[in-house]
Amino acid sequence: MYKETILKKFEPRLDNILYILHELQDNNEQHYVSKEDLKLCADYLSVPYSFVHGVATFYTMFSLTPRGRNIIRLCDSPPCHLMGSGSLLDYLKNKLKIDVGETTKDGVFTLELTSCLGVCGVAPALMMNNATIGKLTPEKVDAILEERRKSL
Repeated sequence: MYKETILKKFEPRLDNILYILHELQDNNEQHYVSKEDLKLCADYLSVPYSFVHGVATFYTMFSLTPRGRNIIRLCDSPPCHLMGSGSLLDYLKNKLKIDVGETTKDGVFTLELTSCLGVCGVAPALMMNNATIGKLTPEKVDAILEERRKSL
């Protein structure tokens, strides 16, 4: 099973917990860490399930619920907010017909907020999966969404 292969990539040391959780989430087609994953990680590291669950819920980069194939993380830092991320959030919610933390009915997009992407010079910005995109406008958002839908 691929999950055991992931675990074996790392020594069973507590300082590997974030790496293990990332690998498990990245290799899940619904981009989340399942209860089974948390249990496997806890058993592998010989720590209580509650400890691993606490780590996974502390960090916003982990999700315990299934997400879409494309995860949109809109930056809500003060610079991005000043440059219009609030209106872009409203635009995305309308366009995708979902709220923050939700996934489109077709499972293509999940909308999330993030506190900072570290690209203030190109505010407002978002991260689509692992790509950071700045200087956003509604037109640019439309093009990004259309490109992602075509790549399915």
